[in-house]
Amino acid sequence: MTTYLLKTEPNDYSYDDLARDKKTIWDGVANNAALKHIRDMTPGDEAYIYHTGDEKRVVGLAKVVSEAYADPKRPEENSRGEPKFAVVDIKVAKRAATPVTLADIKADERFAEFALVRQPRLSVMPVPAPLDKIIRKKTGL
Repeated sequence: MTTYLLKTEPNDYSYDDLARDKKTIWDGVANNAALKHIRDMTPGDEAYIYHTGDEKRVVGLAKVVSEAYADPKRPEENSRGEPKFAVVDIKVAKRAATPVTLADIKADERFAEFALVRQPRLSVMPVPAPLDKIIRKKTGL
């Protein structure tokens, strides 16, 4: 099982929206590196929901419940015959007891090489296992 981090603007779709909906299609990703990570997701993987904008914090956890598939709104394929705009279905798992902020993450030298710190515009990224454990402990997840 891999854990990912999914960024969202809370004014567009927040963890509260996911909690209300129980399940959603994670779409709207256009960056090639982020799309590769979506294509790598499998059912049973988990994903931190990270609010961007003014919040900049990990606020909860979701579970991946589908293989990646073509975005129904944009069904084109890439040169490898994969969905150009891949999506996955996720469902709500658990709200963070203590959201962890980007400032907290940046202040911890163990996160210096983490994509959230090094590639701040990347919207989907895997979380290395040692960092996953730290985030779970800090957030109470």
